[in-house]
Amino acid sequence: MPIYSSDSDDLRPSSSAHPRRFFTHEKPMHAILGGGKVADILLWRDRTLTAAILMGFTIIWSLFEVMEYNFVTLFCHISMILMLILFIWSMGAGFVDWSPPDFREIMISDSTFRWLCGKFNSILVKFYEISSGKDLRTFFLAITFLWILSVIGNYFSSLNLLYLGFMCLATLPALYERYQNEVDYLVSQGNQDMKKLYEKFDTEVLNKIPRGPVKQRKKY
Repeated sequence: MPIYSSDSDDLRPSSSAHPRRFFTHEKPMHAILGGGKVADILLWRDRTLTAAILMGFTIIWSLFEVMEYNFVTLFCHISMILMLILFIWSMGAGFVDWSPPDFREIMISDSTFRWLCGKFNSILVKFYEISSGKDLRTFFLAITFLWILSVIGNYFSSLNLLYLGFMCLATLPALYERYQNEVDYLVSQGNQDMKKLYEKFDTEVLNKIPRGPVKQRKKY
């Protein structure tokens, strides 16, 4: 239980307190997010790049949701502009001291596809482990989270939901890194309440569900 000083906020633990971390392993937020360029962007280590990406997503969201731009039309217009830029660049390289564009610089590397496939496979494995029912607490939490997300999806379009998710990714990790002690204390208190609620649910509901005898598999 964190110790609070009389002069500080109710949610700000004193320097002598060590609240339970939201992440069980003692790692900085930058390491938890991978420690690479993505972590720098999410934690605003590179403010210019993060602000540019945030502005780009905001412009795209405004084009579709505010100006009601059509996706096919926008894709064609962007492709036309890029083709004109590359055409002028390539033609101008013969008259001005320019180096012609190198198409290899805009190609997506194979390692990126392998990384994406690896992440997708790890998500599928995690989905199977949760769905198998080995951990009932995690299973019911996942079902509850998906149900809440489906309810939220009824009131937001897919683009609005994606934009809201991106805004959370671009703000919550940085805010957590700044106010880590306060968040850890609130999460630990909420975690204790959830454990009590689950124990009550386990005692009054799950333990009363009749189960048949477990058959042992025959070994050949």
